[in-house]
Amino acid sequence: MAYQTTNPYTNEVVKTYENATPEYVEESLAKAQKLYKEWRNDPVATRVPVLHRLAQLFRDEADSLAKVLTTEMGKLFTEAQGEVELCAMIADYYADHAEEMLKPRAIETIAGEAQLENHPLGVLMAVEPWNFPYYQMMRIFAPNFAVGDPIVFKHAAITPGSALAFEDAVRRAGAPDGSLTNLFLSYDQVSQVVADKRVQGVALTGSERGGVAVAEVAGKYLKKNTMELGGVDAFIVAEDANMADVNAVAPRARLYNAGQVCTSSKRFIVTANHYDEFLESLKAAFGSVKLGDPMDPTTTLAPMNSKKAKEKLQAQVDEAIAGGATAYFVHDAVASDGQFFLPTILTDIDKDNPAYGKEMFGPVAQVYKVANDDEAVELANDADYGLGGIVFAGSAESGAALASRIETGMVFVNTFFSSLPELEFGGVKKSGFGRELGQTGISSFVNQELVVKREHPNDDETGGLILPHKF
Repeated sequence: MAYQTTNPYTNEVVKTYENATPEYVEESLAKAQKLYKEWRNDPVATRVPVLHRLAQLFRDEADSLAKVLTTEMGKLFTEAQGEVELCAMIADYYADHAEEMLKPRAIETIAGEAQLENHPLGVLMAVEPWNFPYYQMMRIFAPNFAVGDPIVFKHAAITPGSALAFEDAVRRAGAPDGSLTNLFLSYDQVSQVVADKRVQGVALTGSERGGVAVAEVAGKYLKKNTMELGGVDAFIVAEDANMADVNAVAPRARLYNAGQVCTSSKRFIVTANHYDEFLESLKAAFGSVKLGDPMDPTTTLAPMNSKKAKEKLQAQVDEAIAGGATAYFVHDAVASDGQFFLPTILTDIDKDNPAYGKEMFGPVAQVYKVANDDEAVELANDADYGLGGIVFAGSAESGAALASRIETGMVFVNTFFSSLPELEFGGVKKSGFGRELGQTGISSFVNQELVVKREHPNDDETGGLILPHKF
């Protein structure tokens, strides 16, 4: 695996990096394990000031950090700035709330005085993707740093500069050596690290294929793990939806970050009474985007992350059309050698089409026509994935009722999807398992240790062991 920064707008190879040596991997794991033992019984309060300093650093250096993202994976500079701010929010959130979230929980029991204590689990391995290089790392780093779990991580091969920038920011915020260590690993090395007895948990965000490979190793060695593996999120336009609201949100729900978002709306499921209007509005919005330099504030659609990703998406579109889909709209060509994918709208996709239920990671919208709300929910659930979704209905209450019938991890009613520190993030089915962010996110990799105490053992026929029934 070659770790290399290639600007997808200019196609310039900026820098190439060597893989981590076995010696460096061993040194990194040893440092992390040593730190875990030091942290094991330290109070959370000793670590949270680092998170506040990290948040401030991200805000103070927002533009320089954002430029790294734009250079490496082509993200619009304005969107990159937003990602940096979200990272600062996450760091502050766990600095403010970690102590309360991790405090012991008393349990009423006849066994004695009992409480559930939250202790660090140990060294964690994180495998993270290229589409939100800082945010994905902050999502796993901030809560687990507060817990006291050191992390070694493998970032995407096309965003090595982002990995190093994040690691450096954590170091400069005052985190102890070993808190977070970037490793440029080969696939074989990833398996070796997961298998290492010092590693107690694995967090992965990425493709289904990558998740299966890492989860297989984690399962073999009995390592706790969380998986976020993408989705084919539905955007339902209900029979009573307000179309002015729908038309304002739908284009952004597909084109944000050039459509390279796990939770972006990939399947627009529209009731018959709104279908024609929806298509015309989406076509106009897709046709009006400006493809260009992602550093230019007037650009509204950035290039895709790489030539490989662009070619894969084009192959998916070609296969869908060959299978009977209609290319209802394709954006005019752009005079650029950058890795731009022309915004495309596909219709007439039946269940036999290769595109049905498949994730298209880029600016391609699949639009489906259904008779009513019940059919919309049925189609939304007819997928192997279940990460997120959006529902637009005549009222928040009726939309929430539809949302509750969808087999997915997150649904946003009458609004754009969002990620905030306090909102748990994760999915079901092949979209993975476990949650990040919020209360659940900080609990994913803790040792919930039960402690029961009495002044003296019970004096009964059980020899001090309290049983609910006599045996």
